[in-house]
Amino acid sequence: MSFTSDGGLKISFDRGTVAVPPAGRISVTLPKATVTPFLSDFGSRAQHQTTHPGGKLDLGATETPAQTVTAQPDPGKDTTNCSKVKCIALTFDDGPAVPYTGTLLEYLAQYKARATFFVVGQNVATHPEVVRAEMKSGHEVGNHSWNHPVLTNLSSAQIRSQLERTTAAIKAATGQEPTLFRPPYGAIDGKVRAVTSLSPVLWTVDTEDWKYPNAAKVAQSVISQAKADGVVLIHDIHATSVAAVPEILRTLTAQGYHFVTVSHLRATL
Repeated sequence: MSFTSDGGLKISFDRGTVAVPPAGRISVTLPKATVTPFLSDFGSRAQHQTTHPGGKLDLGATETPAQTVTAQPDPGKDTTNCSKVKCIALTFDDGPAVPYTGTLLEYLAQYKARATFFVVGQNVATHPEVVRAEMKSGHEVGNHSWNHPVLTNLSSAQIRSQLERTTAAIKAATGQEPTLFRPPYGAIDGKVRAVTSLSPVLWTVDTEDWKYPNAAKVAQSVISQAKADGVVLIHDIHATSVAAVPEILRTLTAQGYHFVTVSHLRATL
């Protein structure tokens, strides 16, 4: 989206989004009178900058925000042998999200639980400090594409771009490249597998927490379906999902479960 010189809003759609692919990119311009009543304060300032250009854009911030997430103590090398004890891998998709991911790290640290975060590249680029905190807290970071498309609907080049851009963002934030990826919506086929050396990870328990924004329901979904060597899908972009984690950790710990990363689970079975 961009403002026109007279204050209208031009919206451009990628090829194939709102029309058949041969039509190419489609653009729609909404007049200033239509757009202005719906703009946020920041949107109004950006519009004014376009119609009355100045040397500086007022972003509306009086100071640079401090980092919102700090790393929790790293519990150190994980010696859990999942062939001898009950292990389960909690995985969190679509983040990092502020402030929810920071709260989640605190909950996990209370139980010395490890998790795997499948992060979206554009969110990594926006909040690299959160991804660093995940890694420094002893968790695993995996690739979840750049902006969460259905990979099987893309060309090989587009799939490669989605994954490689995200890997680069993760490495820039943490210094390490991921070894795992989770295809958005679980959509994977031979074409997707062929373009990457990353190992795909699906799940055994889907909380469907995007459908049920209720912490108690999300917690019960995990607890009732938990099995040894399971992989649980949760999203740390939802406040109610993060709020469900303490009950999950408390109950499953009492049942003898150990919380490990996906890579550790695979390596020790």
